[in-house]
Amino acid sequence: MVKIGEIELPEFPLLLAPMEDVSDPPFRALCKEQGADVVYTEFISSEGLIRDAAKSVMKLDIYEKERPVGIQIFGANLDSMLQTVDIVERSNPDIIDINFGCPVKKVVCKGAGAGILKDIPLMVKLTGEMVKRTNLPITVKTRLGWDHDSIKIVEVAERLQDVGCKAIAIHGRTRVQMYKGEADWRPIAEVKNNQRMHIPIFGNGDIDSPEAAMKMRDEYGLDGAMIGRASIGYPWFFKEVKHYFRTGTHLAAPTMEERVDAARRHLEMAIAWKGETLGVFETRRHYTNYFKGIPNFKEYRMRMVTSDQSADVFAAFEDVLEKFGDYQFAL
Repeated sequence: MVKIGEIELPEFPLLLAPMEDVSDPPFRALCKEQGADVVYTEFISSEGLIRDAAKSVMKLDIYEKERPVGIQIFGANLDSMLQTVDIVERSNPDIIDINFGCPVKKVVCKGAGAGILKDIPLMVKLTGEMVKRTNLPITVKTRLGWDHDSIKIVEVAERLQDVGCKAIAIHGRTRVQMYKGEADWRPIAEVKNNQRMHIPIFGNGDIDSPEAAMKMRDEYGLDGAMIGRASIGYPWFFKEVKHYFRTGTHLAAPTMEERVDAARRHLEMAIAWKGETLGVFETRRHYTNYFKGIPNFKEYRMRMVTSDQSADVFAAFEDVLEKFGDYQFAL
């Protein structure tokens, strides 16, 4: 069993990574149904929350069926981050997670996200002060370091634990790498194998198959896997990994009917949550993966990703079911 503070999780839990414009309540609900053990919100700007910016505040929405759920925040100003803890507490999440890993320039240039990897003392101080501010478990998501020459993740993880951090998820790339090259899980394993560490260490990056998840568990000895890109438009990934762990075999791919049903429900929930316009727009990124690999599908995909009217998208789903209903997806 793995514990984040007092939260009990199964052995080698699977976590849905916080992803901007992806990890919203509708998608989190679908992933939870398919076996995600912990889900996280999209990252939320501390400065945006303090200013009561509508987009930031909306991201605080969480639902009982998602639990345990973590709200992830980012920022580099201590006062702002502490005020944000107070605001986030009112949404009653199970976990508050700090983003020290986002590599995007507009975040990094403010010293937040992976930008803070250039100032480890500030990273440790922010974490420690936030731990003191709340009774909720504070966790961290970060990267190996700023660049290859500044990787000190074993020391950094130890210092974060020492100030009260309850779990750390580590992406196996540096900030300079962005998402290029292969993720290196070896430094993450070094963190886990440090005899002073006693909090859970989760691996992130390039977990794109059940075999990869098993390798992270069995060869690298990590406590769990945080799944990001492999789940976009494919919430079944969590279920498939767990099936593989139990049986050593691959679960049959979801049928066309299951895919259409998930896409339809995803869009319905998105519209209910954020309205017609945003609901239609922000669900588009998932459709390519929902219907990946189908030959001669371009016409239908274009209807899904270009229409501004949900009625047109729902009609496209029905047409797909009618035309491709018997299509057999490969494993």
